[in-house]
This record gives sequence, structure tokens and C-alpha cells, in this order.
Amino acid sequence: MPGSGERAEREASPLFHIYELLDGHFGDLDWWPAKSPFEVIIGAILTQNTAWGNVEKAIGNLRDRQLISPEALVRLPEQELAELIRPSGYYRLKTKRLKSFLNFLFDLYQGDLAAMFARETGELRRELLQVNGVGEETADSILLYAGFQPVFVVDAYTRRIFSRHGIVAASASYGDIQSLVMEIMAPDVKMYNQFHALLVNTAKYFCRKKPVCSSCPLSALPGNLVTAP
Repeated sequence: MPGSGERAEREASPLFHIYELLDGHFGDLDWWPAKSPFEVIIGAILTQNTAWGNVEKAIGNLRDRQLISPEALVRLPEQELAELIRPSGYYRLKTKRLKSFLNFLFDLYQGDLAAMFARETGELRRELLQVNGVGEETADSILLYAGFQPVFVVDAYTRRIFSRHGIVAASASYGDIQSLVMEIMAPDVKMYNQFHALLVNTAKYFCRKKPVCSSCPLSALPGNLVTAP
């Protein structure tokens, strides 16, 4: 448990203020929308370079065919899978990425997600990053939202909001941003889940490419200064 001094240091951080302001504005967002850990993994791969609404259509196609399981999907021919996930865009590429993940899951863990997530978090993250098409954001989404591991997910929205508010440089690496958050915020799955969802919603409604600063909850930050987009 952190001591009072450590708690006070955390609560004085701009990151903590950002979290509190956004949490007070949006409330509990209960992200990621999925019915199972495996569905989260499918979504994490399909959401690359597309809007979530397109992913939902693709997952709906798989759900209608009762294919939301490793055992069912690994047996499905690539051509059939590609047609089912077509709404997600780049569907041939994403078919190969889904199959690469399934090969990894069955080769190393006999298709058992529970066995995979029983692996030490850092080791599993390194393994996931070796899977074709799984980058840091996708790997961390799998760890946090499907595996319930305390790993903060960084995306383009996170970088945009933090850089505009002077928290990080626009050129900061994924690892730099992730380390900053995980050093300040307690290692808590629910908090990391909520913080990521809060940032996504803030970017969607306020911190757009052309920002809407006047009504943004972060305009209440002490000494607030938003840089140019």
C-alpha cells in the first residue's frame, strides 16, 4: 500500500487531475464492450485502422455463425473468415493477423486463454509482440481488457490530449507515455480501463483535430494551456 506521501504526490500530478475531471464528467464508461475475453481479442485486432462501428458489424457476423471461440475460429478457412470480417476493413490482412494469433495461442497454450493469461504479464507481453500484426497498443489492449492485467493502453488520442496539455512531448514514445501513467496512477485494472475510455471519449467529443476547448472538462485544469493541434 502506498504511504501518505506517495498518495499526496500522485494526487498532485496533472494526470490525476485529468482523471478526476474526466471521470466526474463522463462517469463509469464500462469499456471494453464484449461478451467474452476472446471477443475482446478479436476486437483488438479488428479495430486497427477502422472505426469501432465497423468492428461491431464484423463481430456480429462471427457471433451469428457461433464462431466466437478459439476452437471454432482456428478451423474456419481463411477465405470464409475474410468475408465475415469484411466490414472491419483491410479484411484480408486482418484475417492473417487473426490466424497468426490463433496459431500462437494453439502452439504455445493449446488454445487455452486461461493458461495464456496465467503467464507473467511482462513475459506474455513480449510473446504477444512477436505475433504478426500485434503491436504495443493491441498487445496491451489484450492484456488489460481480456486478461485483466494492470497495463495502461496508449493510443493516438492519449498522445493528442497529453501533448496538447503539456504532459508529454508530441514526439514521446509509446513506452514513455505508458511509463509516465503507470508511475503516477496506482496499478489498478479498473482505473486503467476507465482512464483509457475517458481519454477516448474526450478525444471523440472535445479534443478533436480541431479542438472544442470551451466546453471540454479539461478546461478546468489549473493553469490550463492547450497548445495548437
